[in-house]
Amino acid sequence: MVSPGAGGNRDGAHAALDVIADVLGDRATRRAPLGARTTYRVGGRAALLVEARREDDLVAVHGALVAAGSPVPFLVLGEGSNLLVADAGFEGLVLRLGPGFDEIEIGTSSVRAGGAAKLPVVARQTAAAGLHGLEWAVGVPGSVGGGVRMNAGGHGSDIAAVLSRARVFDLRAGTAFEGDPTRLSLGYRTSALRPGDVVVWAEFSLRPGDNVRAEAAVADVVRWRRANQPGGSNAGSVFTNPDTDSAGRLVEAAGLKGFRMGTAQVSLKHANFIQADLGGSADDVWRLVQHLRSEVATRTGVTLVPEVRMVGFPGEVPTVQAESRAT
Repeated sequence: MVSPGAGGNRDGAHAALDVIADVLGDRATRRAPLGARTTYRVGGRAALLVEARREDDLVAVHGALVAAGSPVPFLVLGEGSNLLVADAGFEGLVLRLGPGFDEIEIGTSSVRAGGAAKLPVVARQTAAAGLHGLEWAVGVPGSVGGGVRMNAGGHGSDIAAVLSRARVFDLRAGTAFEGDPTRLSLGYRTSALRPGDVVVWAEFSLRPGDNVRAEAAVADVVRWRRANQPGGSNAGSVFTNPDTDSAGRLVEAAGLKGFRMGTAQVSLKHANFIQADLGGSADDVWRLVQHLRSEVATRTGVTLVPEVRMVGFPGEVPTVQAESRAT
């Protein structure tokens, strides 16, 4: 996870994780499966996993981070639909929102959904209630929190188009704030949310209408995705689309559709998808991603930007350190 020669930082992180585990007690699980919790279904374990069921648990995590006293590698885990975990795992703290953060409250022209609520479930329930605006989300196999963090989207819309506000807990400060798309700086598959920010809930403004039409739109999205995108173990689109072009088209034009590297293969159905073999290697997926970027850049001059978040591999490691509020 860390670069060679960073042993001192690694040892410090391990010591901090020990403190966090001791402070959180039964809330924390050591060496918890992580890759198995992603839609790739490959990859290693997390050094420490904490499941929060209420906001008090987030306050407790803040306290544990304060007690640790030094930065630790950190990851917020949603449905794992946009995540690749190295075979060696993630030597850090993973926070997962559990039951208690998955409630869905539907109003006459809006819906409030917890950060752990599944976007397809929210899409189907709002459509059944005759609300329009989230039909596209039935095709996004992620959580509400993850959707806000990356401004998920599809079929001509995205989270920013319907989000009115979201409650975010800042694990560094131990406090929460509410923000709209402007404050959260939602852009194309990006936001201003930092590693220690946790989406508690999000509220979406929708259009009242006909539930028959809304459910028909949901069904259309499901049919389109089944016809045009592969199933199996994958994390959706691997790369964001460059301006005025399609990542899938660029990969296919480079002659890489169907290209295999070990237990990972570029989909024959859509070239911006990589599929992992059952029981395969996350490191093979990562190597294939790097190969595609290199080949497309060489042949077209376009450097593709990964949409999939990759943890435990060489590169920048997201960290979080709490700020003590003691005076």
